[in-house]
Amino acid sequence: MPSILIIDDNAGVGTALDVLFSLHDIDTLHALSPEQGLALLDQQPVDLVIQDMNFTEDTTSGEEGEALFQQIRARHPDLPVILLTAWTHLSSAVDLVKAGAADYLAKPWDDRKLLIAVNNLLELSETRRELDRRREREQRDRSALEARYDLRGAVVADPASERVINLACQVARSALPVLITGPNGAGKEKIAEIIQANSLVAKGAFVALNCGAIPAELIEAELFGADAGAYTGANKAREGKFEAADGGTLFLDEIGNLSPSGQMKLLRVLETGRFERLGSNRERHVSVRVISATNADLPAMIRDGQFREDLYYRLNTVELALPALADRPGDILPLAERFLGAGKPLSSAAATALQRHAWPGNVRELRNVIQRAELLAAGPRIEVGDLNLPRAAAPRAAGPAVDPDRGRIEAALSHNHGIIAQAAAELGLSRQALYRRMDRYGIPRE
Repeated sequence: MPSILIIDDNAGVGTALDVLFSLHDIDTLHALSPEQGLALLDQQPVDLVIQDMNFTEDTTSGEEGEALFQQIRARHPDLPVILLTAWTHLSSAVDLVKAGAADYLAKPWDDRKLLIAVNNLLELSETRRELDRRREREQRDRSALEARYDLRGAVVADPASERVINLACQVARSALPVLITGPNGAGKEKIAEIIQANSLVAKGAFVALNCGAIPAELIEAELFGADAGAYTGANKAREGKFEAADGGTLFLDEIGNLSPSGQMKLLRVLETGRFERLGSNRERHVSVRVISATNADLPAMIRDGQFREDLYYRLNTVELALPALADRPGDILPLAERFLGAGKPLSSAAATALQRHAWPGNVRELRNVIQRAELLAAGPRIEVGDLNLPRAAAPRAAGPAVDPDRGRIEAALSHNHGIIAQAAAELGLSRQALYRRMDRYGIPRE
């Protein structure tokens, strides 16, 4: 049951409010002086304070209420306070609201308005507490993850990225192939490095090859090597990536760009560990953990005859789907601070601009933006203009342009850790409107 502390020298006020709130399952405590109220706050937690502005007979300045509010604020900065005020010191109450008081009501108060204000603040306080509890749990989980595994310096601040990295660490000690999916620049190679660092072949080589950066006619030579004379320009024998990664891990990025012939040979290596260099008949054997990555829709490529179905199922024995940076907003500022290092700090407006940006280029774009801003910023801090983001200063819309679909609702719930009030605010909906849409789409109310 929520509890409210009433600080008012009039015992009748305490009694009236106690009766009102008891009818709505809200517990009350009553203090007749600021000193008694502060003592009660030190003794037991409460969810909200309702305080008078004057406590001495024939005093109407409101200074006592101001002093009490400042003391409560100093000791309990997140505790909401409602001021009960007479019209003679209404301006003082308005100033205190600007300083952080939750609300003010004139005496005699309207029971309906007071209950609305109280219920809204109690709901907001519970939302904040739940969010704090979730953050504490998430921080404990992250600390345990960092203590148990080698994360290669990865930033793990958002639950979405934490889930992917946690799964990567769990499958690391298996020899099974892993397919990492996600957009360009999201950090797929970092996930591959984490898998290697926590695998049974952690001391072996980690060899990376971007299949999209190598001409199609040379990709097989890059993978499997070539004997002298195997193709024009091959003046001497060369070792391929599989041989270089023997006893370790081979990371194949942009695997969807591999040629049909290369796909067939890769499938054979995955099945047997054996291959031949180009231009050679001698079979070679390697023991390599293969991790592949792609931003392509491989099932669609299979339907179009561009990718082998049997190779796809060989590669994605375990699939890790890394979200875009925009879908793990908790990582944005920690990553920015990592890229800044000991450089110029971000202004609060610049930090807000970073969080509002869509990041189509993901982590790679964020790194470039931060490095450029740090180089070009003329002042002691990085300001919004230094970021050079096209929509950095554009405010979020007050409400959705169209009724949010299931995907937007699920994304908002994920971004806000399941907190309904915050997800509703992001979508420009009331709580009840969000609940109706969740019911419509079959999204469970957890």
